[in-house]
Amino acid sequence: MEELGDYIAQKSGATTGIMVRLGELMLETTPDKLIALLTFLKNDSRCLFAQLADVCGVDWPEREKRFDVVYNLLSLANNQRVRVKVATDEATPVPSAAVVYSSATWFERETYDLYGVWFADHPDLRRILTDYGFEGHPLRKDFPLTGFVEMRWDDVQKRVIYEPVKLAQEFRRFDFLSPWEGGIERILPGDEKATKTS
Repeated sequence: MEELGDYIAQKSGATTGIMVRLGELMLETTPDKLIALLTFLKNDSRCLFAQLADVCGVDWPEREKRFDVVYNLLSLANNQRVRVKVATDEATPVPSAAVVYSSATWFERETYDLYGVWFADHPDLRRILTDYGFEGHPLRKDFPLTGFVEMRWDDVQKRVIYEPVKLAQEFRRFDFLSPWEGGIERILPGDEKATKTS
């Protein structure tokens, strides 16, 4: 794998980092060199990574470039995988890989929807998993666990309505020995030693 990584770095000139981790080759690049690297990986006779298996995002909120966009490629001809990572922030778009892999359109829409990463020159960049009126990006680490609004069907208005999130109960300590919270007298293995007097 290291030999292939060195070959790709020399021939493509588009990598900024190479490592082998968990038996897979990982390449790092910048947004301006991404398309050149993906094109090389797809067309070079020693690589032939002709299948884009996935595009996903990773959120690192403490970093200046908080997002990693990760491209997982597969070479059926060589029975190998490679992972390409590119770092970006909330304002810098990543070029769409749809010009190299047509399947990237769906994966990039998902990454945009869930993380808010913008893909330049994408043919149809819109939400794919959340509703059109949804605010925010739910896989960002700063997104609230309960969301901002809840959606429900209103039988009176005969339509879907949006309301601010209301939590059904306050946070409280659970006492599992209480009869109100399903407490049953059960001795756990090892507890019998604690009650015996010596």
